[in-house]
Amino acid sequence: MLTKSNHGLKDVTEGLLRPLSQAELKSALADLQDIGKSEPVVADMLRAEGPLRDFIAAVLTLSPYLREIANLDPAILASAISDPLEPQIEALISEARDCWKPDSDGSAPGESQVMTRLRIIKRKVAFLIALADLSRIFDGRTTTAWLSELAEASVRAAIDHLLLSTHQSGKLKLKNIAAPSEGSGLIVLGMGKLGASELNYSSDIDLVVFFDEEAGIVPDPDDAIEIFPRMMRRLVRILQERTADGYVFRTDLRLRPDPGSTPLAIPVDAAMIYYEGRGQNWERAAFIKARAVAGDIAAGEQFLRGLAPFVFRKYLDYAAISDIHSIKRQIHAHKGHGAIAVKGHNVKLGRGGIREIEFFVQTQQLIAGGRMPALRSRVTEETLCELTRAKWIDAETRDELTEAYWFLRDVEHRIQMVRDEQTHLLPETDAELKRIAFLMGFNDTPSFSERLVEVLKAVERRYADLFEQETKLSVGTGNLVFTGQGDDPDTLETLRKLGFERPSDISRIIRTWHYGRYRATQSVEARERLTELTPELLRVFGESKRADEALLRFDSFISGLPSGIQLFSLLGSNPALLSLIVNIMSSAPKLAEVIAARPHVFDGMLDPGLMAELPTRDYLGERLKASLVQARHYEEILDRLRIFTSEQRFLIGIRLLTGAINGDMAARAFTHLADLIIEAALDAVTNEIRLAHGNYPGGRIAIAGMGKLGSFELTAGSDIDLILLYDYDDTAGESDGAKPLDATRYFTRITQRLIAALSAPTAEGVLYEVDMRLRPSGNKGPVATRINAFGKYQREEAWTWEHMALSRARLICGDQSLIGEAEAIITDVLRTRRDIAKVAHDVAEMRDLIEKEKAPDNAWDLKLVPGGVVDIEFIAQYLALIAPEKGVEIKINGLTTGAALKALGEKLMGSGDLDTCLEAFALYTELSQLIRLCIDGLFDPKEAPAGLTELVCRAGDCPDIKTLEGEVKRLSKAVRKVFQTVVKA
Repeated sequence: MLTKSNHGLKDVTEGLLRPLSQAELKSALADLQDIGKSEPVVADMLRAEGPLRDFIAAVLTLSPYLREIANLDPAILASAISDPLEPQIEALISEARDCWKPDSDGSAPGESQVMTRLRIIKRKVAFLIALADLSRIFDGRTTTAWLSELAEASVRAAIDHLLLSTHQSGKLKLKNIAAPSEGSGLIVLGMGKLGASELNYSSDIDLVVFFDEEAGIVPDPDDAIEIFPRMMRRLVRILQERTADGYVFRTDLRLRPDPGSTPLAIPVDAAMIYYEGRGQNWERAAFIKARAVAGDIAAGEQFLRGLAPFVFRKYLDYAAISDIHSIKRQIHAHKGHGAIAVKGHNVKLGRGGIREIEFFVQTQQLIAGGRMPALRSRVTEETLCELTRAKWIDAETRDELTEAYWFLRDVEHRIQMVRDEQTHLLPETDAELKRIAFLMGFNDTPSFSERLVEVLKAVERRYADLFEQETKLSVGTGNLVFTGQGDDPDTLETLRKLGFERPSDISRIIRTWHYGRYRATQSVEARERLTELTPELLRVFGESKRADEALLRFDSFISGLPSGIQLFSLLGSNPALLSLIVNIMSSAPKLAEVIAARPHVFDGMLDPGLMAELPTRDYLGERLKASLVQARHYEEILDRLRIFTSEQRFLIGIRLLTGAINGDMAARAFTHLADLIIEAALDAVTNEIRLAHGNYPGGRIAIAGMGKLGSFELTAGSDIDLILLYDYDDTAGESDGAKPLDATRYFTRITQRLIAALSAPTAEGVLYEVDMRLRPSGNKGPVATRINAFGKYQREEAWTWEHMALSRARLICGDQSLIGEAEAIITDVLRTRRDIAKVAHDVAEMRDLIEKEKAPDNAWDLKLVPGGVVDIEFIAQYLALIAPEKGVEIKINGLTTGAALKALGEKLMGSGDLDTCLEAFALYTELSQLIRLCIDGLFDPKEAPAGLTELVCRAGDCPDIKTLEGEVKRLSKAVRKVFQTVVKA
């Protein structure tokens, strides 16, 4: 609770701050003179020429942000000078809390009104809090508490507005319109500094949102999973979108479970299942500070009570310390904060910074909070006091860290007050560093720097002392003895408790490691590293389903490694990498085989930026260029292409596996990769042909991608459908090289060499299986097609199914003029008006033929099952062919099936049918991408790795495989019905 103060700026009796410079002071006083023309209180202050004037003028020289507010809203400066600050702040926050309520005429404000009100109040409150802080009316504790109250009031108001407006639209039914959140089951938790009421001046706010489907406000509970996430998208817009009035708070929802693949709001039951079964140690640390800040507060508090056993375990947990410590090491390694400095130092993440104090506290909360409820406080200072009472730290440590914490928080606030930027970095220049020193009340930069370094070093020393003691904090996992020939009974029991069903087999495998029977474990150093790693390795593998199978795959992996020291050292210091390895071994045998066969692909996983970088065409193109820069000879280029492709295909797969990208993004990435490789291979092949046979006069080549390559829908295991088009000067008889060839043989040779370059197996594997059957005349025709023959065939001879295929054609690479000609032919052919009845008959007949000749193997054959991917593709292709006859001109080449269907379906289908197909296609894409990534052959839940089944359920947003199977059957049945309705033969 806040202790209220009636102090105002009139109580300023001495010079608290120095102005940045005399020139800035003169400018600030001129601004104040202008403000004084409309605000007598300001004019009186200027005439008095006392400490208050000096203080206000100094503030305006030091903070461009506060100066901007004063000029924009002179009245707030006047009220700050004339009245006590805290009652004003309290009144404004109360106004923010109620800004959603209906006006006096009974009409509820619209979203834009709520946004405007919150932004104006935020600006006023930020100004008043800054002045109270800089004048020392507030200390850091009060400042952070009021900032947190403002954030909480803003979130509550936005949530109440959203609930009320959704109620008014008829999508849900509130229990109490006057208090929309009451009994709503919508849980909004403030995390981090918001949860602890320790928000910094320009902080973003971390929220996690859950909802209770059984709360009774959504008439059909199945609709909740659409209503609440949509509401959260609006919440983010209300709070963080920048308008003419600024913004309220930047809002981050990424602390929810598995943010890459889950909606913005998650059902309570699903969340509990996740935390109980798959919750991570970092999530335990995050939930220490969690607090119900908006929505149904009672439901939020009940949720947190239910989560307490996950956050605060009963027994000491050394693994949590290791996890937190490894995160800290990663911050130092990858953020460049390796030393204590002043200029450019990160007061939050840098050495001796705020985060080290928080980690110091949270580590011990995780270890002992399960047995000592007094250590479960959200507040950093309060926890330091409790740690002292519990004899975990002494009073001197408590006092030193508490003083350091609030000093660093003050520095953080002043860094952010300058320009309202969410930064924790001290300036790099002397002039800007002086600004911070003066805002802190120091008379010069050296005295500020000296004090800052003193504080940072004190924190670093205390933090290092804690981790020197970490071995004493561990009670271990039980006996893990792998010496001798026989099994140790206590070790078998420990393995069983860790989650292994065949502990004797696991014990034997680990003895194999320690006996140095593999190349990777032959050196003493490698075995020592592996011995240190084994307890953590077993713990993490034990947490996966079918832990024994996963560990056996890992054993197969290390048995093929030429060396193990680097890997074991990395896994020992990088828990995230270890978790990723376990994820691969437990859910993706296909990826596990790739690692075992080609350990070099593993190198890419060590890039700390991997998950942050999206595999766009530019991203992949830059890396391919770098990979090929040293390659000189044809075979060397092809080998580099194979190495690069296997690595990048693997890394795209890793991103998909971990949820960093979704199925649609993976499909696009796999396709971009194929495009780049085909182009590079074509360049290599044509250069090689020219060396032997010269150039062909007027020769031009272009490659069209067909099928999934054409529509950006490749999977990890897709083959590629190509058509090679060419043209040349008719007056030329042959190529001009040492071994001349006629046109047919010249371009056929290029095509054959290209197919071989892409699909011939070498020591580095195969790039892609190549399918040329979609070329004119199929397997009976020449492998390369001249552009005029291609045009003639498509206009005069091609069957309906070939025109269907043409709707997915995309020119990938080659001569730009030839690409233009080919695209013109494709556009012209697809614009042809057709007999709709004949097209429908042909499409339906083709689908029937596929169904007879390639019947689906089971209900999970998402491509061939009735109502599966083929039906949706055929609907899109059918619409593309009949669109001209219907008067619709939409170019769909280069679009995904989903995008093409949406574009055409909005004109040519009922909205309900279109939505059904799009929903089904999105689900099929997510599932197919994962399945093709993880296993060869068909997915069968009874035989699939347990980890894959779990991933597939998560991708389908279903709690279990039975529910997902029901969803697939429901959608496939609905799609088949749409197919029969749309394609009427």
